[in-house]
Amino acid sequence: MNKENNFNPEIIVDSPGRINFIGGHTDYNNGFVLPAAIDKKIKFEFKKNGTTNICNVQSKNYNKFLVVDLAKIKPSTEGWENYILGVLQQLLDRSDRVRGFDCIISSELPIGSGLSSSAALECGLAYGINQLFDLRLSKLEIAQLSRDAEQEYVGTKCGIMDQYASVFGEENMVLFLDCLSLEYQLIPMQLTDYRVLIINTNVEHNLSTSHYNKRSEECEEGVEVIREKYNSVSSLRGVTLSMLEEVKEFMLPIVYQRCLYIIQENERVQKAAEYLKNNNLKSFGELLYQCHKGLRYQYEISCNELDFLVDFSKEKDFVLGSRMMGGGFGGCTINIIQKDFVETYIKEISQAYEDEFNIKLDAFQVAPSKGTNHQLLTIQENR
Repeated sequence: MNKENNFNPEIIVDSPGRINFIGGHTDYNNGFVLPAAIDKKIKFEFKKNGTTNICNVQSKNYNKFLVVDLAKIKPSTEGWENYILGVLQQLLDRSDRVRGFDCIISSELPIGSGLSSSAALECGLAYGINQLFDLRLSKLEIAQLSRDAEQEYVGTKCGIMDQYASVFGEENMVLFLDCLSLEYQLIPMQLTDYRVLIINTNVEHNLSTSHYNKRSEECEEGVEVIREKYNSVSSLRGVTLSMLEEVKEFMLPIVYQRCLYIIQENERVQKAAEYLKNNNLKSFGELLYQCHKGLRYQYEISCNELDFLVDFSKEKDFVLGSRMMGGGFGGCTINIIQKDFVETYIKEISQAYEDEFNIKLDAFQVAPSKGTNHQLLTIQENR
């Protein structure tokens, strides 16, 4: 692949990261979530290279190159490469039309921050190859194969929320997604005097090596106990609080807490959707604090840095709500904040955070944005 500036792509794809207002870890339990695609993206430039099976992928941010032989795909020891390889394998499993291509990738999304750069990478790559070779895959198929790629090649037992939001997002809209039926409603996000502020702890996490998979296993363990009494139950989505209490004595206390959190969180997401529909941002924000409390004490995936940021925000009347977002053990908090206080708050919390941890944080505003499929461009159209 020509690594100089005269790379002339046939297709340009923008694939957004995502925020999830509420619904932490409910997706892989077939629950409800409330995500949105955001206006920070990964950009892909694609062109066919005339070969039958050689693919050249360049990451501009990290100045790394990956050469893939489509006839010899296997997992890599380089973590970032497995997102690419997994998607390619999933595409090959679904179509015989994929051929050699060149791709240059550049990203605005910080890795390991909870903004789902991995899903943006997977969906953008799948979407671009789908367009480049006319594979005729639907948006849902792109989201599903991207999730499957992460599960099988990266090893993260993720749900479909991240990929779904990245593909189906709409500007100024939040997706109220049922992860069991994959049906969703678009709810307008009427922020008016408020903004969505993301604060990055700059503490990195890697979901495949963190306790993310352990939490999934603990939830599955809880389901197995519940199924002894209610054999129709296949996930925590089908479990009520009263059902859980009936079998509490038969499960480990830690498993009970994991299940209790998920059931309560599903209820919070449904309430949050109603509050958004009624433009009740104050009650909506209170649910974010409740969500963080559950993630901190019941699901136990927070960390000191995240807790500090959320606790700091509680002292400010102009912050409606705050919680940790993403897989856990680092990453970002999401905050609903009065627009006139954004800049002064960033300065204040940045100083307090650095004093406490000797770490500089990053803070930036985001807005609900169009999903991957809405950002397809061609060079010919822009000349």
